[in-house]
Amino acid sequence: MSTTSSSATSPGRPGRRTLGFPVVNALGGLENPNAVPESAAQLQQTSEELVVDERALAEAHASGLTAVNITLGYTLGDLPPYPHTLRELDVWDEIIAARPDDLVKVVRADDIRRAHAEGRVGVIYGFQNAVQVGEEPEVIAERVGRFARRGVRVVQLTYNQANHLGDGSMAPENRGLTDLGRATVEALNEHRLMVDLSHSGENTCLEAARVSRQPVSINHTGCRALADLPRNKTDEELRLVAERGGFVGVYFMPFLTLSGHAGAADVVEHIVHAVDVCGEDAVGIGTDGPVTAIDDLDAYRVLLADQVAERARAGVGAAGERSDTLPFVEDLRGVDQFRDLARLLEQRGYGEERIAKIMGGNFLAYADRVWAP
Repeated sequence: MSTTSSSATSPGRPGRRTLGFPVVNALGGLENPNAVPESAAQLQQTSEELVVDERALAEAHASGLTAVNITLGYTLGDLPPYPHTLRELDVWDEIIAARPDDLVKVVRADDIRRAHAEGRVGVIYGFQNAVQVGEEPEVIAERVGRFARRGVRVVQLTYNQANHLGDGSMAPENRGLTDLGRATVEALNEHRLMVDLSHSGENTCLEAARVSRQPVSINHTGCRALADLPRNKTDEELRLVAERGGFVGVYFMPFLTLSGHAGAADVVEHIVHAVDVCGEDAVGIGTDGPVTAIDDLDAYRVLLADQVAERARAGVGAAGERSDTLPFVEDLRGVDQFRDLARLLEQRGYGEERIAKIMGGNFLAYADRVWAP
């Protein structure tokens, strides 16, 4: 049996499984979604409300996950962006400090390698909006420096809507970066943080990729050539990011098909297309979900319908979100999701070296390029 379809015990932590190579989720979570208080009006769970419990950690280890870029700080809603982000940094520092045998905070690429060797899970601090950087160039420079010192390593410029830095994927004007957006990219480059263009509008993505002195990323997306939805990226965007040494992560999301009912086969097709456009050294995975699966899908569907309607009313939803779609791929979830994907890629004809790159090696190489001093 090949490495891609088997599991091995971690040399660092007996009983914890690996796939023989690092698995890095460029956007995901570590929470147990079954233990989170559920409310349709709760558009964004804060880090204090997420439950990182024994089940979630055990299943993360069992999945072979090496590291994950988690979302913290302000993304949307009425919370004050900057104070809320600082508080969430405190919360995640506390979560990691309380679990030293399970978790390691990632501030450089070698921390991911250490997590793999020791059988722990690396936690990468990332934002899915950047409004918390402020609205004055001097403030932006100071705050980005503070976030970098606190361990933030990934900063997504926009969510779906426009902000003062640029347009999100749902902003109809499709403008590029603003002057403050360019100042933010400059500050992120100065502190060697990843400029993540997931959720951005097309022109914001293209301009940021061109003006950035460091390679940029699209940590969780799909291919617009296969499903023409705003949350997916055009071949032009994908190619430009890759040509400049960047990284593209394919998500496990409903936007992979126009029907909204994406399956594991659709994830494979988007990966294959991204590899054809970007080359095998630029593509990885960013599932946009935790390892632990939701147990009661019937109850979840009822809640989800209300949440989708609430997001639409608030102007933060994306085309392709509907009450009858799930925000994950139903047949590619739970503790076997990474093994299942590796097996499907193997069946598609990909060799072990290419699969290892896609499952984590390419993100690790990109992290070396951006985070290295």
